[in-house]
Amino acid sequence: MQRYKCVSCDHQFQSLRRPNRFINRLWEDYVWKKQSLKQLGDSLGRSMKWVRTKLDEVDQRENPINPSSVVIIADTTFWGRSYGVCVFRSPSLKRNIWWHEVESEKVAHYYYGRKILEERGWKFIGAVVDGRRGLTRVFGDIPVQICQFHQIKRVTNYLTRKPETLAGVELRELTLTLSRTIEKVFSKALESWHKKWKTFIEKKTRVQGCNRWHYTHKNVLGAYKSLERNLPYLFTYQKYPELGIPNTTNSLDGMFTQLKSKTNLHRGSRRDRRFKLISEILSGEEN
Repeated sequence: MQRYKCVSCDHQFQSLRRPNRFINRLWEDYVWKKQSLKQLGDSLGRSMKWVRTKLDEVDQRENPINPSSVVIIADTTFWGRSYGVCVFRSPSLKRNIWWHEVESEKVAHYYYGRKILEERGWKFIGAVVDGRRGLTRVFGDIPVQICQFHQIKRVTNYLTRKPETLAGVELRELTLTLSRTIEKVFSKALESWHKKWKTFIEKKTRVQGCNRWHYTHKNVLGAYKSLERNLPYLFTYQKYPELGIPNTTNSLDGMFTQLKSKTNLHRGSRRDRRFKLISEILSGEEN
């Protein structure tokens, strides 16, 4: 709060209007120091409504980055079922270079992000994705790495951490070697596993009372098919060592964890306020 003096009568008074730097400091406390509306209001002797109004006066700040040739990590994170943010991140720059609100995860969002960034002058020389079907086509003209951590997680979703069959146990153990092996060794081991268990995973069970059937061990089969389908993209980082492609999306996953820890403190925010908060964190976050 600033003091002023009338040039006519020398009367001194205090202005209730804060300079912009005060509002910016209030915003920084809200975003980076994890202060709630109530905490900020109590510290200033103001209502939550007053604090909210002041925060709404803050313009969404830009933190521009000069376009360059980069490997990008692309993924989407969600708050609930129908609100998420698709993010493109450069692990070498340790910066998020584009993000966009989404209501569901669609391949079209990644096409859109790439188009926007290339129009701004960015050039992609490699990409890391989580393995969602169709994403490899978005970056089909450059080397694509499917996150090995997500692949292990996908196989575990099929088999659980304690598979019920010996075939499942052996397949999960093989999958866990992804990050410490090479493509030739892993491919040969997966082929050997398939020869051993081919009859087992292709076994069918007929449904009583109708002319229908299903695979008896469909979860083991699903885990194998996932590995078989993604194998061409699981060791891309080893084929292009000069590009420095990560073998996981961990850089972005870690950022998502930090993002949610900050935004979860402000649950119930209006959608535009929430996105302004998210944008502030994504544009300023550096590790």
